[in-house]
Amino acid sequence: MKAIGFYQYLPVDNPQSLVEVEVLTPEPNGRDLLVRVKAVSVNPVDVKVRSRLKTVEEQPKIIGWDAAGVVESVGSEVSLFKAGDEVYYAGDITRPGCNSEFHLVDERIVGRKPASLSFEQAAAMPLTTITAWEALFDRLGVEKGAAAEQERKSVLVIGGAGGVGSIAIQLAKKVAGCRVIATASRDDTAAWCRRLGADEIINHHEPFAEEFKRIGSDEVDYILCFNSTEKHIQNMADVIKPQGRICTIVETKGGQPVNISIFQAKSVGFMWELMFTRPMFKTPDMQAQHDLLNETAQLLDDGVLQTTMTENYGPLTAENLRKAHGKLESGSMIGKLVLSGID
Repeated sequence: MKAIGFYQYLPVDNPQSLVEVEVLTPEPNGRDLLVRVKAVSVNPVDVKVRSRLKTVEEQPKIIGWDAAGVVESVGSEVSLFKAGDEVYYAGDITRPGCNSEFHLVDERIVGRKPASLSFEQAAAMPLTTITAWEALFDRLGVEKGAAAEQERKSVLVIGGAGGVGSIAIQLAKKVAGCRVIATASRDDTAAWCRRLGADEIINHHEPFAEEFKRIGSDEVDYILCFNSTEKHIQNMADVIKPQGRICTIVETKGGQPVNISIFQAKSVGFMWELMFTRPMFKTPDMQAQHDLLNETAQLLDDGVLQTTMTENYGPLTAENLRKAHGKLESGSMIGKLVLSGID
């Protein structure tokens, strides 16, 4: 089958940084689905994994963790899907990625594709949706269902216009009924966040406490940190409520430690989210990702949520994928970037 991979880390402007390769088509066993990939999306994790390869590999490394497609065949223990089903999913970082013609994925982390979306629109959603959903509902313990006005909780989304922020704003506002404050520093990113449901916008280049005063707020119940944990550690301490909760998805730069003692006085809960944890460790609740993707599909079909796809770079070719990686590396991405399947 055709695939896009790499043998060593090279700058994205090097034609050999991502190349077209031929590899064997895998066979599904157990609970695996073999999916004919119709569209993929690109995430910061793709860039990180590519840049971490320090050796020259004999076999091409295939990455990519966001796909939508059609089930081609199934393993002997599959019970949730059948051949011909349209699906969307993020996958498992310990296995080959989806930048290929066909892809193997465990059915427990796959959802039915939203019927109202194209394959491209659907491919934009899984990784960021799982991340935001788990961070908001599993880690922070935010309850679903719109609360009465006087009981509304507040959520600060740091990095509101990024891929995860774009769906987190929608989930917090439209599914959890929270008051949402998002960070954005440009007119276009601020407008995007408001369009998705943010009640207020603050500039993440300014001290949060001062920005909160400007919008007439003091503190928030929850913080979702999707950008620069170490840069915003004090900002978060300044605006989190006593006994509030914080969840971050961003490792500190260079793995450097940060001082979390600044949260002790307020008895703040500080936790991490990695959407690959469940498939990576085959946790007993691994199928929760199948369930949440199906619930999200219904919310998308009902018009409660909207796709976060903003750019389509055309067919999945090595050249187009290099351009996509370059766009993410530029740090200017709003929403999600997708590519159609391999021709």
